[in-house]
Amino acid sequence: MEKQLLKGSSNMHVNLESVKIHKDDSGSSGDHGPSTLPPSTSKSTFSRLGSKFKASTKGLKGYGPRRAPGAKSGAFRGLKSVKFIDKKKINKDGWKDAEHRFHQMAVNGKLKRDKFGICVGIQDNSEFAAELFDALVRRRNLDIENGIDIEQFKMFWEDIALQDSDTRLHIFFDMCDRNGDGKLSVDEVKEILLISAAANKLGNFKKHAGHYAALIMEELDPDQLGYIEMWQLEALLRGIGHTSGGGNSSVSSSMQKSQSLTRTMIPTRYRGKFGKYGNLAKEKAYENWRQIWVMSLWLLLNAILFTWKFKQYETMPGFQVCGYCVCIAKGAAETLKLNMALILFPVCRRTLTKLRETFLGAFVPFDDNINFHKIIALGIAIGVLLHTVFHLTCNLVRISTCPKPLFMSTLGSSFDYKQPSYMDIVMTVPGITGVIMLCIMVFSFTLATHSFRRKVVKLPWKFDRLAGFNAFWYSHHLLIVIYILFYIHGTMLIIGKQKTVMFISILPETRYIIIINEAYITDDDLLSMQTWMYITIPVLCYSTERLLVMYDLNYEVHIIKAVIYTGNVLALYMSRPPPFKYKSGMYLFVKCPDLSNYEWHPFSITSAPGDDYLSIHIRALGDWTNELKDRFERVIHTHFFAIDFFPKIFIKGPYGAPAQDYKEYDILLLIGLGIGATPFISILKDLLNHITEKKIKKKKLLLRDQVLMQGSNEGSFRGKVPERAYFYWITREQASFEWFKGVMDDVAEHDFNHIIEMHNYLTSVYEEGDARSALITMVQSLERAKKGVDIVSNSKIITHFARPNWRKVFEELSQRHNKHCIGVFYCGSATLTKPLRDLCEEFTLETSTRFEFHKENF
Repeated sequence: MEKQLLKGSSNMHVNLESVKIHKDDSGSSGDHGPSTLPPSTSKSTFSRLGSKFKASTKGLKGYGPRRAPGAKSGAFRGLKSVKFIDKKKINKDGWKDAEHRFHQMAVNGKLKRDKFGICVGIQDNSEFAAELFDALVRRRNLDIENGIDIEQFKMFWEDIALQDSDTRLHIFFDMCDRNGDGKLSVDEVKEILLISAAANKLGNFKKHAGHYAALIMEELDPDQLGYIEMWQLEALLRGIGHTSGGGNSSVSSSMQKSQSLTRTMIPTRYRGKFGKYGNLAKEKAYENWRQIWVMSLWLLLNAILFTWKFKQYETMPGFQVCGYCVCIAKGAAETLKLNMALILFPVCRRTLTKLRETFLGAFVPFDDNINFHKIIALGIAIGVLLHTVFHLTCNLVRISTCPKPLFMSTLGSSFDYKQPSYMDIVMTVPGITGVIMLCIMVFSFTLATHSFRRKVVKLPWKFDRLAGFNAFWYSHHLLIVIYILFYIHGTMLIIGKQKTVMFISILPETRYIIIINEAYITDDDLLSMQTWMYITIPVLCYSTERLLVMYDLNYEVHIIKAVIYTGNVLALYMSRPPPFKYKSGMYLFVKCPDLSNYEWHPFSITSAPGDDYLSIHIRALGDWTNELKDRFERVIHTHFFAIDFFPKIFIKGPYGAPAQDYKEYDILLLIGLGIGATPFISILKDLLNHITEKKIKKKKLLLRDQVLMQGSNEGSFRGKVPERAYFYWITREQASFEWFKGVMDDVAEHDFNHIIEMHNYLTSVYEEGDARSALITMVQSLERAKKGVDIVSNSKIITHFARPNWRKVFEELSQRHNKHCIGVFYCGSATLTKPLRDLCEEFTLETSTRFEFHKENF
């Protein structure tokens, strides 16, 4: 049968299409198949291609017989579409932009080789762009000693951007075959691999480029001729691409049909524009009802206090001088009293952790404490702005400039019957304390913004210390001074202070003033609350919390192991204090007395509750974390037995976080960006421990109770456990996979029932079909087929390239888990928060699956 198929080209096509690659061998973006790699095989699938395919697969320019007009390359069908420029750069203005850059970069109308990449929009890959330039020059046999002109540049642009995909594929092969003889030596293969690795920022791949080149030669040069021909490379690419492409397209088609069917089942009243937005509003209200009622209560309290104080001052004597300016200023001041009291509660982490475990956790969104803290801070900023502006620009001006008789009859008693100047009022105790508070607040609030706290803003070297976490931390503690000044400022009033006096007229032309009582009457005496009544209880609660945290939950831990990973990540494995009980998803605070006796920094716990140790992974991004990493690094490099020389570490906690509620769901979707994977690593370890424990239970049923009560494993798996977990880890650095390689290996080795499905995505590698990643994909598939190991993560978990297609992820999950409630937990930068939240709402409305979104504070 096989010999018959070799007789004709059409039959040959059938035979090639029948070459089977393991269904899991797909590294393309958007592939969401099983996460682990297939077992290694003794004989690679690709070696079956053999020399018997040679006659019918030669079809590239210069490498064999020509194809019939319009015929597509087999490799193109496999690769789908080889491209050199990102799609978003090839638009109606693509050539105009390229032409504009040409005229900017050209010298005497000629463009040099080193400027070509900038002009066509691949300036971040200069070496790849240079090789592409050389291939285009060889292809057209041009003399480019002085560069290329605009006409030649336009031809190059059309070849790589506008021509058919077969042309682009030929150009890609021309890049590989530098001398144009149709043969590739091992050195040429290695060189193109190095260029591809540099374009995709794969540092580890570059170190093994020689091995991977030898691997390709081993697969395609079984006769050890010392070279491979271009038709063999085409056949290999065809086998890889066709398998992954066909599988994905069928899944996509099936998903679209299922999705369309599901949408037709939506009731008619929900299909219209009003019904859609109405249900979206209902869904948002359902998802956020706890936040809504808390925010509504807060806004209502602020409105009531503002209105009450506003109305009160309409009846005060000062109203005759200042008008509504004093009403607005005093109304804003009353809201400040409330908000200065409330802002302390969201940062009482120890108290909130205990409260969220009570029945209040079902009604109060304790996990949004930081967001509520920021909202209250915004309320304080608005209150300060209103209070300050209306005092400084209106009230003080009117008091100092109003007619003297009016001043004496209304506010004279407050100023001992001496009309002050503007600066006289500013220099009073309330005025001075107000100015000092304003300066401290502006300073503290500015350093607390994202740009300063994350050190995004670049300051001159003299002021560099004003950016970073340390500056935020210490400046925030200046608020202690603000509370002292706030108390003084709120009790020593000016406008609201009056003396009780009696006027007796002895003669018509003379008026004598007889002071009967000099007692001061303030507006707070008139059914008002004084400042101390607002802030005393919150300040006491916060102070008590700080004392308890300082003494009750402060553990010194022993460092078992410290590892410094590429990417400035420090992993600490510590002894676990017996009283330290936690759940996966929680976090703790860390202090290093060698750096500071007062600084505590939060980090997610990456060990599982069933482990007999604690572990955290720290990404060095700020002053404190960089210094901590450097201290441990110096010890590791200096001392062979480093444990005794490690800096002292203290921890306190644990503290609650959204991810700790993962057991409330049967299905989990865990999404981590970079170091944001840390809370989910603990969850995966917890699930793995459960899998292992379940396996032990099946073997030792009689010892069940004894196993449950062993040491630190006590109670770790009581209650509900998720049935399935999907973990998507998106990172931009290949070295990041070293951080949690042990967890990936454990999942591949012990998760026989496929409860955990891991999907690693490396965003530095260009998406499927890009010429810059084509050979990377080839080598990845070869290594997986031979050894069962992924070349990117160096584990058995497949690494996909580019970014996930999140819509496709949600479509697939909604079909797999119909009528289920899926808990979506995300930890990472804010850029992905809104898209994920929107997808959760959309698929909850339009399918029978509910997605509940939770965002970790990161």
